[in-house]
Amino acid sequence: MYAILDIESTGGKYNEEGIMEIAIYRFDGHSVVDKFVSLINPEREIQPFVTKLTGINNKMLGTAPKFHEVAKRILEITQDAVLVAHNAQFDYRILRTEFRRLGYNYHRKTLCTVDVSKKLLPEAESHSLGKLVRSLGIPVSDRHRANGDAMATLKLFKLLLTKDLEKSIIKSTTRAETLGQLTTRQLDIVESLPADIGVYYMYDKDGTILFLGSTRNIKKRVNQHFTNVGPLARQLQKATKKVSFERTGSELTAVLKSEIEVAKNTPILNKSFKVSKFSHGIFAAYDAAGFLQLNAEKANGQPKRLSSFTSLKESHHFLNKITLEYQLDKPTTQELHNEKVMKILKQYSTQNRTVALIDRGRELGERSVFLIKNGVFKGLGYVDLNHQVNNIHILEAIIAPFEGGVNTIQIIESYLRKSRMQIVELES
Repeated sequence: MYAILDIESTGGKYNEEGIMEIAIYRFDGHSVVDKFVSLINPEREIQPFVTKLTGINNKMLGTAPKFHEVAKRILEITQDAVLVAHNAQFDYRILRTEFRRLGYNYHRKTLCTVDVSKKLLPEAESHSLGKLVRSLGIPVSDRHRANGDAMATLKLFKLLLTKDLEKSIIKSTTRAETLGQLTTRQLDIVESLPADIGVYYMYDKDGTILFLGSTRNIKKRVNQHFTNVGPLARQLQKATKKVSFERTGSELTAVLKSEIEVAKNTPILNKSFKVSKFSHGIFAAYDAAGFLQLNAEKANGQPKRLSSFTSLKESHHFLNKITLEYQLDKPTTQELHNEKVMKILKQYSTQNRTVALIDRGRELGERSVFLIKNGVFKGLGYVDLNHQVNNIHILEAIIAPFEGGVNTIQIIESYLRKSRMQIVELES
């Protein structure tokens, strides 16, 4: 027996989401024998992007039943059934979270149609639900609503059952009840962690760091380590006795700290950071007419480097992006064109510059700062006042000095390409 499931959640911080709509079809392998579809009052605000995606708003849920009012019905319709969902880990986690809030430990076996479709339909261009069912000619309506997505998943599952002639894949991809289930110790660890950007450290019984990493959501990432499958996850699940963390506020701070601290601490389960070869880049040079042109080419110590890349393809991709953004291909005067290019260089280049890069801090009023002196990364820290940033001598006293490896500048430049950080020019 199967329970085909889809949940629409409110969004929000990891493990703080609520269910706002649920659809379950009880399926015996041949036909639907029961179904349950309902809006649910999540007793929390819906994130704006979720409303835009689903069309469900807070007003619609005002008179809907609360989860505790439908919990018994959900227990009944999923009793002795395998939960089937597209990205089952997400739906199962949300459902277990809601039951846990009621003081009930909810367990079911699960089967993920993403996993099954990847094995039975490896040639599919995409395994996302919408694109996959369309490519298979499966009619789907009411996308991003629980009933529509559950029905699409049911039709997809029927097709997969038909294609699974040996029945071996369905058996092998049925996850054990314990998948997604944390031990009491692991649950206590996860509950103690914040859903914030930072670095986390996983220790064994002797206090030795087994693994450290950076993430945008510490609670979510550690929970994934405890519930995922694979060699690393199994080792961490078996050996981890304690997890500590450091909030960083800035994603760049987290990435840089983890790179540097992995090199210093050499945790036994961290893979060594690969040394990237900055073989290519985008460089600025004047043409015969005096126009400052940007070119993607192999790196050979050229001046006026905009940014470093590990391939020519990457370089061309970013060059095309900024050409469109700044309309560099449109006819204009030499002066205006060169002004645009200089503006781009100031936004993205760190070569031979002495600057402070400013990003988000850990709390209101605080900002993280990264010092680059003559093109070399010197360290990072946190500041509260503008004069701490503008005075390089104060800044050098505040920051924690780090000797960045060969990856450091590329990490910083790649972050500049995707995040508009404030850049403060300094006198060295």
